Amino acid sequence: MMKNITNVTEFVLLGLTQNEEMQKICFVLFLFFYLIIVLGNLLIVVTIIFSSHLNSPMYFFLKYLSFVDICYSSVTAPKMIADFLVEKKTISFIGCIAQLFGVHFFGCTEIFILTVMAYDRYIAICKPLHYTTIMTKQICSQMVAASWVGGFMHSMVQTLVTTQLPFCGPNEIDHYFCDVHPLLQLACTDTYIAGIIVVANSGMIALSCFLILVVSYIVILVSLRSHSSEGRRKALSTCASHVTVVILFFGPCTFTYIRPSSNFSEDKTVAVFYTVITPMLNPLIYTLRNEEVKNAMRKLWGRKVISSGKTRM
Repeated sequence: MMKNITNVTEFVLLGLTQNEEMQKICFVLFLFFYLIIVLGNLLIVVTIIFSSHLNSPMYFFLKYLSFVDICYSSVTAPKMIADFLVEKKTISFIGCIAQLFGVHFFGCTEIFILTVMAYDRYIAICKPLHYTTIMTKQICSQMVAASWVGGFMHSMVQTLVTTQLPFCGPNEIDHYFCDVHPLLQLACTDTYIAGIIVVANSGMIALSCFLILVVSYIVILVSLRSHSSEGRRKALSTCASHVTVVILFFGPCTFTYIRPSSNFSEDKTVAVFYTVITPMLNPLIYTLRNEEVKNAMRKLWGRKVISSGKTRM
Protein backbone atom coordinates (compact mmCIF):
# COMPACT_ATOMS: atom_id res chain seq x y z
CA MET A 1 0.00 0.00 0.00
CA MET A 2 2.81 2.38 0.94
CA LYS A 3 4.54 1.89 -2.44
CA ASN A 4 1.39 2.90 -4.33
CA ILE A 5 1.13 6.30 -2.63
CA THR A 6 4.81 7.08 -2.01
CA ASN A 7 6.03 8.76 -5.19
CA VAL A 8 9.18 10.26 -3.69
CA THR A 9 12.32 8.27 -4.53
CA GLU A 10 14.82 10.80 -3.18
CA PHE A 11 14.97 13.81 -0.88
CA VAL A 12 16.83 17.10 -1.29
CA LEU A 13 18.69 18.24 1.83
CA LEU A 14 18.92 22.02 2.12
CA GLY A 15 21.86 21.68 4.52
CA LEU A 16 23.14 24.05 7.20
CA THR A 17 23.53 26.98 4.82
CA GLN A 18 22.95 27.76 1.15
CA ASN A 19 25.55 30.52 1.04
CA GLU A 20 28.43 29.32 -1.19
CA GLU A 21 31.18 31.10 0.75
CA MET A 22 29.84 29.81 4.06
CA GLN A 23 29.68 26.28 2.62
CA LYS A 24 33.42 26.39 1.83
CA ILE A 25 34.20 27.57 5.36
CA CYS A 26 31.87 24.93 6.84
CA PHE A 27 33.54 22.20 4.75
CA VAL A 28 36.97 22.92 6.25
CA LEU A 29 35.56 23.47 9.75
CA PHE A 30 33.41 20.34 9.94
CA LEU A 31 36.05 18.17 8.28
CA PHE A 32 38.41 19.28 11.05
CA PHE A 33 35.73 18.58 13.68
CA TYR A 34 35.05 15.10 12.28
CA LEU A 35 38.75 14.19 12.27
CA ILE A 36 38.96 15.24 15.94
CA ILE A 37 35.87 13.12 16.73
CA VAL A 38 37.27 9.98 15.12
CA LEU A 39 40.88 10.33 16.26
CA GLY A 40 40.05 11.58 19.77
CA ASN A 41 37.47 8.93 20.56
CA LEU A 42 39.56 6.20 18.90
CA LEU A 43 42.51 7.22 21.09
CA ILE A 44 40.36 6.77 24.21
CA VAL A 45 39.12 3.34 23.04
CA VAL A 46 42.66 2.13 22.23
CA THR A 47 44.09 3.54 25.48
CA ILE A 48 41.46 1.80 27.64
CA ILE A 49 41.82 -1.51 25.77
CA PHE A 50 45.62 -1.61 26.06
CA SER A 51 46.01 -0.10 29.54
CA SER A 52 45.89 -2.57 32.43
CA HIS A 53 45.28 0.29 34.91
CA LEU A 54 42.05 1.48 33.31
CA ASN A 55 40.00 -1.60 34.17
CA SER A 56 37.31 -0.12 36.41
CA PRO A 57 33.62 -0.02 35.32
CA MET A 58 33.87 3.74 34.70
CA TYR A 59 36.46 3.19 31.94
CA PHE A 60 34.59 0.16 30.63
CA PHE A 61 31.56 2.42 30.01
CA LEU A 62 33.74 5.28 28.71
CA LYS A 63 35.21 2.93 26.09
CA TYR A 64 31.75 2.14 24.72
CA LEU A 65 30.66 5.79 24.95
CA SER A 66 33.63 6.79 22.77
CA PHE A 67 32.87 4.00 20.29
CA VAL A 68 29.21 5.09 20.07
CA ASP A 69 30.31 8.71 19.55
CA ILE A 70 32.36 7.67 16.49
CA CYS A 71 29.42 5.71 15.05
CA TYR A 72 26.87 8.41 15.91
CA SER A 73 28.72 11.27 14.21
CA SER A 74 29.66 9.03 11.26
CA VAL A 75 25.97 8.60 10.38
CA THR A 76 25.55 12.32 9.59
CA ALA A 77 28.93 14.12 9.41
CA PRO A 78 30.50 12.53 6.26
CA LYS A 79 27.33 13.17 4.21
CA MET A 80 27.06 16.74 5.53
CA ILE A 81 30.74 17.45 4.76
CA ALA A 82 30.47 16.02 1.23
CA ASP A 83 27.28 18.04 0.61
CA PHE A 84 29.12 21.31 1.27
CA LEU A 85 30.93 20.71 -2.06
CA VAL A 86 27.88 19.98 -4.24
CA GLU A 87 25.11 22.26 -5.43
CA LYS A 88 22.23 19.77 -5.18
CA LYS A 89 22.32 17.71 -1.98
CA THR A 90 20.22 14.60 -2.59
CA ILE A 91 19.71 11.38 -0.63
CA SER A 92 17.72 8.34 -1.76
CA PHE A 93 14.56 7.30 0.11
CA ILE A 94 16.28 4.14 1.38
CA GLY A 95 19.40 6.12 2.32
CA CYS A 96 17.25 8.63 4.18
CA ILE A 97 15.50 5.92 6.20
CA ALA A 98 18.85 4.23 6.93
CA GLN A 99 20.26 7.53 8.18
CA LEU A 100 17.17 8.09 10.33
CA PHE A 101 17.60 4.61 11.85
CA GLY A 102 21.32 5.17 12.51
CA VAL A 103 20.86 8.57 14.15
CA HIS A 104 18.25 7.27 16.59
CA PHE A 105 19.98 3.93 17.20
CA PHE A 106 23.35 5.40 18.20
CA GLY A 107 21.82 8.54 19.76
CA CYS A 108 19.51 6.57 22.07
CA THR A 109 22.28 4.09 22.91
CA GLU A 110 24.44 7.04 23.98
CA ILE A 111 21.62 8.34 26.21
CA PHE A 112 21.36 4.97 27.96
CA ILE A 113 25.15 4.62 28.36
CA LEU A 114 25.36 8.12 29.90
CA THR A 115 22.58 7.11 32.32
CA VAL A 116 24.43 3.88 33.20
CA MET A 117 27.61 5.91 33.81
CA ALA A 118 25.71 8.13 36.26
CA TYR A 119 24.49 5.01 38.10
CA ASP A 120 28.09 3.79 38.25
CA ARG A 121 29.21 7.09 39.86
CA TYR A 122 26.26 6.94 42.28
CA ILE A 123 27.24 3.45 43.49
CA ALA A 124 30.97 4.37 43.65
CA ILE A 125 30.37 7.49 45.78
CA CYS A 126 27.25 6.66 47.80
CA LYS A 127 27.85 2.91 48.35
CA PRO A 128 31.64 2.47 48.11
CA LEU A 129 31.75 -0.68 50.29
CA HIS A 130 29.32 -2.49 47.98
CA TYR A 131 30.76 -1.14 44.71
CA THR A 132 32.80 -4.21 43.69
CA THR A 133 29.95 -6.61 44.47
CA ILE A 134 27.31 -4.54 42.63
CA MET A 135 29.31 -3.37 39.60
CA THR A 136 30.75 -6.72 38.53
CA LYS A 137 32.06 -7.28 35.01
CA GLN A 138 28.98 -9.35 34.17
CA ILE A 139 26.57 -6.63 35.40
CA CYS A 140 28.49 -3.94 33.48
CA SER A 141 28.36 -6.03 30.28
CA GLN A 142 24.63 -6.58 30.75
CA MET A 143 24.08 -2.82 31.20
CA VAL A 144 25.94 -2.03 28.00
CA ALA A 145 24.04 -4.78 26.12
CA ALA A 146 20.74 -3.40 27.47
CA SER A 147 21.74 0.08 26.23
CA TRP A 148 22.32 -1.28 22.70
CA VAL A 149 19.03 -3.24 22.75
CA GLY A 150 17.15 -0.19 24.06
CA GLY A 151 18.64 1.98 21.32
CA PHE A 152 17.68 -0.57 18.68
CA MET A 153 14.07 -0.85 19.90
CA HIS A 154 13.68 2.93 20.07
CA SER A 155 15.10 3.35 16.57
CA MET A 156 12.86 0.62 15.14
CA VAL A 157 9.77 2.45 16.43
CA GLN A 158 10.91 5.75 14.87
CA THR A 159 11.74 4.05 11.57
CA LEU A 160 8.51 2.06 11.34
CA VAL A 161 6.39 5.14 12.12
CA THR A 162 8.16 7.10 9.36
CA THR A 163 8.07 4.37 6.68
CA GLN A 164 4.30 3.99 7.08
CA LEU A 165 3.78 7.60 6.02
CA PRO A 166 3.01 8.48 2.36
CA PHE A 167 5.37 10.93 0.63
CA CYS A 168 4.07 12.40 -2.60
CA GLY A 169 5.99 15.68 -2.76
CA PRO A 170 7.52 18.19 -2.09
CA ASN A 171 10.78 16.45 -1.21
CA GLU A 172 12.96 19.24 0.22
CA ILE A 173 14.19 18.69 3.79
CA ASP A 174 15.29 21.84 5.61
CA HIS A 175 18.04 19.99 7.48
CA TYR A 176 21.47 18.44 6.90
CA PHE A 177 20.32 14.88 7.67
CA CYS A 178 17.11 12.86 7.64
CA ASP A 179 15.25 13.08 10.94
CA VAL A 180 11.71 12.35 12.05
CA HIS A 181 10.39 15.91 12.47
CA PRO A 182 11.45 17.17 8.99
CA LEU A 183 10.01 14.01 7.39
CA LEU A 184 6.70 14.42 9.24
CA GLN A 185 6.47 17.89 7.68
CA LEU A 186 6.73 16.35 4.18
CA ALA A 187 4.18 13.54 4.61
CA CYS A 188 1.01 14.08 2.60
CA THR A 189 -1.33 12.92 5.36
CA ASP A 190 -2.33 13.89 8.88
CA THR A 191 0.71 13.21 11.10
CA TYR A 192 -0.85 14.05 14.48
CA ILE A 193 -0.76 10.45 15.80
CA ALA A 194 2.72 9.87 14.36
CA GLY A 195 3.87 13.10 16.04
CA ILE A 196 2.51 11.95 19.41
CA ILE A 197 4.36 8.62 19.05
CA VAL A 198 7.60 10.44 18.19
CA VAL A 199 7.33 12.74 21.22
CA ALA A 200 6.41 9.83 23.49
CA ASN A 201 9.26 7.71 22.14
CA SER A 202 12.10 10.22 21.68
CA GLY A 203 11.19 13.12 23.93
CA MET A 204 10.16 11.10 26.96
CA ILE A 205 13.28 8.89 26.78
CA ALA A 206 15.52 11.97 26.67
CA LEU A 207 13.58 13.80 29.39
CA SER A 208 13.18 10.82 31.76
CA CYS A 209 16.87 9.85 31.48
CA PHE A 210 17.85 13.50 32.01
CA LEU A 211 15.71 13.68 35.18
CA ILE A 212 17.24 10.42 36.45
CA LEU A 213 20.69 11.90 35.87
CA VAL A 214 19.80 15.15 37.67
CA VAL A 215 18.38 13.29 40.68
CA SER A 216 21.37 10.93 40.86
CA TYR A 217 23.84 13.84 40.89
CA ILE A 218 21.82 15.72 43.53
CA VAL A 219 22.01 12.59 45.72
CA ILE A 220 25.76 12.34 45.02
CA LEU A 221 26.34 16.00 45.97
CA VAL A 222 24.38 15.58 49.21
CA SER A 223 26.31 12.41 50.13
CA LEU A 224 29.67 14.13 49.47
CA ARG A 225 29.21 16.27 52.59
CA SER A 226 30.28 13.30 54.72
CA HIS A 227 33.46 12.68 52.66
CA SER A 228 36.93 14.08 53.33
CA SER A 229 38.04 17.18 51.39
CA GLU A 230 40.38 15.05 49.22
CA GLY A 231 37.68 12.46 48.50
CA ARG A 232 35.22 15.25 47.77
CA ARG A 233 37.63 16.92 45.32
CA LYS A 234 38.31 13.68 43.43
CA ALA A 235 34.61 12.75 43.23
CA LEU A 236 33.62 16.24 42.06
CA SER A 237 36.34 16.20 39.38
CA THR A 238 35.05 12.90 37.97
CA CYS A 239 31.39 13.94 38.15
CA ALA A 240 32.05 17.38 36.63
CA SER A 241 33.22 15.77 33.38
CA HIS A 242 30.10 13.62 33.20
CA VAL A 243 27.72 16.50 34.05
CA THR A 244 29.31 18.68 31.32
CA VAL A 245 28.74 15.98 28.69
CA VAL A 246 25.18 15.36 29.93
CA ILE A 247 24.25 19.06 29.67
CA LEU A 248 25.83 19.43 26.20
CA PHE A 249 24.06 16.33 24.88
CA PHE A 250 20.70 16.28 26.69
CA GLY A 251 19.97 20.02 26.50
CA PRO A 252 19.76 20.27 22.67
CA CYS A 253 18.39 16.72 22.35
CA THR A 254 15.49 17.36 24.74
CA PHE A 255 14.74 20.72 23.06
CA THR A 256 14.42 18.99 19.68
CA TYR A 257 12.36 15.93 20.58
CA ILE A 258 10.18 16.86 23.58
CA ARG A 259 7.96 19.18 21.55
CA PRO A 260 5.55 18.36 18.71
CA SER A 261 6.73 18.42 15.08
CA SER A 262 7.29 21.94 13.78
CA ASN A 263 9.38 23.57 11.07
CA PHE A 264 11.78 25.46 13.35
CA SER A 265 14.80 26.44 11.22
CA GLU A 266 16.83 26.48 14.48
CA ASP A 267 16.50 22.70 14.75
CA LYS A 268 19.41 21.99 12.40
CA THR A 269 21.66 24.43 14.29
CA VAL A 270 20.69 22.81 17.60
CA ALA A 271 21.29 19.35 16.08
CA VAL A 272 24.94 20.26 15.42
CA PHE A 273 25.49 20.26 19.20
CA TYR A 274 24.43 16.64 19.77
CA THR A 275 25.65 15.16 16.46
CA VAL A 276 29.03 16.93 16.14
CA ILE A 277 30.03 19.22 19.04
CA THR A 278 29.39 16.81 21.95
CA PRO A 279 31.13 13.78 20.30
CA MET A 280 34.07 16.10 19.53
CA LEU A 281 34.31 17.49 23.07
CA ASN A 282 33.86 14.16 24.90
CA PRO A 283 37.52 13.05 24.52
CA LEU A 284 38.75 16.49 25.66
CA ILE A 285 36.37 16.64 28.63
CA TYR A 286 37.19 13.12 29.85
CA THR A 287 40.97 13.35 29.36
CA LEU A 288 41.78 16.92 30.43
CA ARG A 289 40.17 16.39 33.85
CA ASN A 290 41.37 12.81 34.33
CA GLU A 291 44.97 12.17 35.34
CA GLU A 292 44.58 8.37 35.07
CA VAL A 293 43.63 8.58 31.39
CA LYS A 294 46.37 11.12 30.62
CA ASN A 295 49.01 8.95 32.34
CA ALA A 296 47.77 5.84 30.51
CA MET A 297 48.02 7.70 27.19
CA ARG A 298 51.57 8.82 27.97
CA LYS A 299 52.60 5.25 28.86
CA LEU A 300 50.93 3.84 25.73
CA TRP A 301 52.58 6.50 23.52
CA GLY A 302 55.95 5.93 25.23
CA ARG A 303 55.63 2.17 24.69
CA LYS A 304 54.87 2.71 20.97
CA VAL A 305 57.85 5.08 20.55
CA ILE A 306 60.23 2.60 22.27
CA SER A 307 58.96 -0.38 20.23
CA SER A 308 59.22 1.57 16.95
CA GLY A 309 62.80 2.62 17.91
CA LYS A 310 63.77 -1.02 18.53
CA THR A 311 62.27 -2.05 15.18
CA ARG A 312 64.46 0.49 13.33
CA MET A 313 67.57 -0.75 15.12
